[in-house]
Amino acid sequence: MADDLAPNRSTSRIEALDFLRGVAVLGILAINITGFWGPSLAVFSPAIPYPEPGAAGWYAFAFVLFEGKMRALFTLLFGASMVLFAQAAERQGINPDIAQMRRLLWLMLFGYLHFALLWWGDILFSYALCGLGALLFLRLSPWQLLGIALPFYALSQGIEALMDLPGVLTEQAILAGTAPASDVAQQAAMMGRITASVSKDMAVLNAGFIGAIRLKLGQSALQPLTTTLSTFTETLPLMLTGMALLRLGLFSDWPRRRLALVATAGVGFGGVPTLFALDWLWTHDWPPRAMFAAIEHGMALPHLLMAAGYAAGMVLLFPKAQATALGQRLIAAGRCAFSNYIGTTVLMTAIFSGWGLGLGAGLPRQWLPVFVLLGWVTMLAWPRWWLARFGQGPLEALWRRLALPRRAAR
Repeated sequence: MADDLAPNRSTSRIEALDFLRGVAVLGILAINITGFWGPSLAVFSPAIPYPEPGAAGWYAFAFVLFEGKMRALFTLLFGASMVLFAQAAERQGINPDIAQMRRLLWLMLFGYLHFALLWWGDILFSYALCGLGALLFLRLSPWQLLGIALPFYALSQGIEALMDLPGVLTEQAILAGTAPASDVAQQAAMMGRITASVSKDMAVLNAGFIGAIRLKLGQSALQPLTTTLSTFTETLPLMLTGMALLRLGLFSDWPRRRLALVATAGVGFGGVPTLFALDWLWTHDWPPRAMFAAIEHGMALPHLLMAAGYAAGMVLLFPKAQATALGQRLIAAGRCAFSNYIGTTVLMTAIFSGWGLGLGAGLPRQWLPVFVLLGWVTMLAWPRWWLARFGQGPLEALWRRLALPRRAAR
């Protein structure tokens, strides 16, 4: 999202953030593609809505490299952008708190429209609502921010993971045939709820444009709010962590040795448990309770470690990357992240939804990487041309004009 009030930005600090944001918005598509293609629960398992040959390979690849890591990275960057936006507002004599609130309230509206008109998987509404909460901490020191954010993140995610563990163990007993009848009945009821959820989502996916809106608003009008309530223990502390990392100089001032150490440690200490988790889940045929537990809370700490490692590694590579054509395109894609995020939804729903080409879940899952590449090419192709002529992405410019006083938006 936009970091500054001025449309023309050239500092390496901002470009490094844009570079990371460009990588993150591309990586998010590698996970979101499954949600565009099929029911919402398909993002939790390659066996939902049904097992098929070749599905596990792509799912495993995305699980290791992208799942949770790119969302965490994008959230860290959103927190960092809040600090930069406040600093820019103060330089221009604008009350930063009022400007931030206007900016976030408009983002909340954009997010809800994104959900209602296009796709169930919106994150903008949650970012806006959690961002309003993050404003309360904006003036704390970096170490105070980390002292609040990291323990809260670790405790909340760890407690949730521990609460999921009995259900995972019960599921294994059921699959082994050693569980009592009451547990078997509960598992059957859960599978029934999964089937019902898949059926409801497929009805929305296969409906026409107006019909899909009616179904979503009739069945789950408050979904953006409930999603925020279920994910704020991840989103809010990651925003605060991003604020702290910006002020501590991760994106601008850290020496190369420190960046290399964080990159290696983050990817290593996060990647090893991720690979162990993947091996267990795959060899146990993707048990649904275990999959939900892993995706929702169980892998939270590895996700954060790998996201931090990715961030440090990309900052380390940035000086050389910015001199390449691909690096410049990633910077431009990051500057247009808002437009790319919404534009990708328009493109993918036009391909998979009933009001578009209707490819949906009838297309074999192993074809999804092709559409990820299509999305990546699209997100990299247009921003440099557009920015050279207009200075900001189209949605970034609209958001800025709505969020800022008229004199500052010019």
